[in-house]
Amino acid sequence: MRKVRQLYLNKAPVRSAGELLCLFSLAFCTAYSQVQASAHDITCDTGSGEYKTEFSGTTVEVGPMRKGSFAERACSARLARKGQELSVADDAGQIGIDVLGADLGFGKPVVAFQVDQTGRGSNVEYRIYSLAKPLRLLQTLSGGDSYTAADTDLDGRIEIWTDDAKAIDGFERIPAVDFDFAPPVVIRFAKGHPVDVGSEFLPYYDELIARLRSQMSQADLTGFKQSDGKLSLKSLGKDAELHRLFRTKISVLELVCAYLYSGRESQAWNALSDYWPLQDLPRMRDAITDLHSRGILRNIEHSRSQPYHRGRAKIYDAVATSPVVSTVNPYGGAPDSSQSEPPVVQPKSILLRRPTSPDGSLPSQNETVELVVDAAGKVRSAKVIKADDPQLVQAAFGWHFIPAFHDGNPVACRFRLSIWALK
Repeated sequence: MRKVRQLYLNKAPVRSAGELLCLFSLAFCTAYSQVQASAHDITCDTGSGEYKTEFSGTTVEVGPMRKGSFAERACSARLARKGQELSVADDAGQIGIDVLGADLGFGKPVVAFQVDQTGRGSNVEYRIYSLAKPLRLLQTLSGGDSYTAADTDLDGRIEIWTDDAKAIDGFERIPAVDFDFAPPVVIRFAKGHPVDVGSEFLPYYDELIARLRSQMSQADLTGFKQSDGKLSLKSLGKDAELHRLFRTKISVLELVCAYLYSGRESQAWNALSDYWPLQDLPRMRDAITDLHSRGILRNIEHSRSQPYHRGRAKIYDAVATSPVVSTVNPYGGAPDSSQSEPPVVQPKSILLRRPTSPDGSLPSQNETVELVVDAAGKVRSAKVIKADDPQLVQAAFGWHFIPAFHDGNPVACRFRLSIWALK
């Protein structure tokens, strides 16, 4: 299934294990993992890859399960603090660290893991743990096929981007892999309570809707509206015709869900009336309503905030010789700077991946990348200094960091990363 939300988050897809190189930056070395990458960063995959660090007195460890001194083809994760040890997952197919040290809306630093118990991308859970004493599980999200926390608008508020993959799988007897995307979902925690904030990101959903409308021809829509909607045996024709009917049906479902999951219920039902066979309309409206209510958003309240919330973010500048704070409008405009702020603790890497050269060889030269990393530890912008390396820039948008800190709080930061390949 295509992860279309990556277009809005400006994230590049992670490459395969054969394209990974170790990165060294500043005074720390990144975790090294030769794992098969998927759409989201994986720290440990079937026992391959590991990461260990200490954050504010808490040890965070992900790696292979061990039987004595031997590593097994399964992953585990644990947290440890003086006098307390907590198992996050055991015998899992894949475990990834999405966030480490950020505040996702609980008023304390957390670590968030993506845990895929089977390793097959089914029933992936997003487990959020407190890093403050006592260590404990704060929240579990399930039903999506991947999860990415980011301060998308650089407004100081972190969202978790996911989808309703589990609910859509098998809907109308259509497997999830046949959909271009599952209904996108955006969740923010407010004082520890999850809130659906999809309505605050209408430009993202509108981009999906425009793309869906452009790929549906009037002839295909007319043909589908003349069918029975269920595409039962009575409506079957030639194989090519049947394929077009199914593709049109899927596109209509995706379009209606894009309206519904962005908080525009009336527009969702108007679109359904425009494109769905009239005799099947009541059944399908009930089915989509049920899908929405039993999916990942069940028991989650909806945001009452106005859409198009556009705040201004402080980007703490660790590049300049003297401490500088830049106030940046992510929607355009020049940054404002002042010299009054003390320096910040710069971001630290969790797991970085770098592509090989176009000919498949290892990069032979050192490079420096200038990054803006948000308060969730995600890259919001990237450029290579004194070089032209678009592949490296693309890869940078998939990197994860422990965010920068100012006065003990996670903040967005602009800094430079020195990179060289292993010889």
